[in-house]
Amino acid sequence: MTNYLEFERPLAEIEGKAEELRAMGRDNEDMDIEAEAKALDKKARALLDELYAKLTPWRKCQVARHPDRPHCKDYIQELFQEYTPLAGDRNFADDHSIMGGLARLGDRPVVVIGHEKGHDTKSRIARNFGMARPEGYRKAIRLMDLANRFGLPVISLVDTPGAFPGKGAEERGQSEAIARSTEKCLQLTVPLISVIIGEGGSGGAVAFATANRLVMLEHSIYSVISPEGCASILWKDAEKMREAAEALRLTAQDLTTLGICDQIIAEPKGGAHRDPKSTMQAVGQTLAKLLDELGKKKPDSLMKDRRQKFLDMGTKGLAS
Repeated sequence: MTNYLEFERPLAEIEGKAEELRAMGRDNEDMDIEAEAKALDKKARALLDELYAKLTPWRKCQVARHPDRPHCKDYIQELFQEYTPLAGDRNFADDHSIMGGLARLGDRPVVVIGHEKGHDTKSRIARNFGMARPEGYRKAIRLMDLANRFGLPVISLVDTPGAFPGKGAEERGQSEAIARSTEKCLQLTVPLISVIIGEGGSGGAVAFATANRLVMLEHSIYSVISPEGCASILWKDAEKMREAAEALRLTAQDLTTLGICDQIIAEPKGGAHRDPKSTMQAVGQTLAKLLDELGKKKPDSLMKDRRQKFLDMGTKGLAS
């Protein structure tokens, strides 16, 4: 069953009518409805093109959060071989919102880390909707230490509304864990590539995305706060999230202008959820090219370039 976003309702009606016609045709072989169904398909494709021709920032937020969008677990299964997960932080527990371990991308050994939101109610609760606790960031630090020790590139797949703000997480040192993870990213002497595959929210995303190269899917978002949170603070009204999304400049296109995003990966028309396999393959191809590029750099150069990238942020695109 296809999940449609609010602004896709007209599309849902057309595609629903086409499916109804085909169902009637299957039930009654004497009815020739294929020509009419194909006409509806053509109309649906035209409407899809129109809807996605120029998405507003708020609509991009909705697409980035689409429940059928491929998540970290899907990317690991599709792109990586010999994946061996690492569990726990050797201190408190294993955070299931963070996946990570040793793997191969093609013939190249790597360490992969990412946020996993889950696909249904049960898995979303188990994964805490992709919101990591301190033990998740400390698990990531363990993995980055391992990568540094053995000279393995690190790939992070970012998809989180932000770090978990619960009382227990704060008591166990949430802010410190995020800061340590960000610090570890900056200290790596191996290539670090981050891909925003959905939403990158606040410090929960920065802790994995302080990378040599930051890549974003076409309809992904990356911001210091969610539009709803921003609207609640600035206007005391969460319903002003559309205005907040505009002001935050959180789209991949805006962030490329600002010098934060290094590359945008195109999505299929209608978003990654309409063709997950081709989306994930495009991410895999981009990762392979970037690893080839960064693999030629020396450890000191990787650290220096990564540090300079972040020192330069905020100096580009402000006039626009």
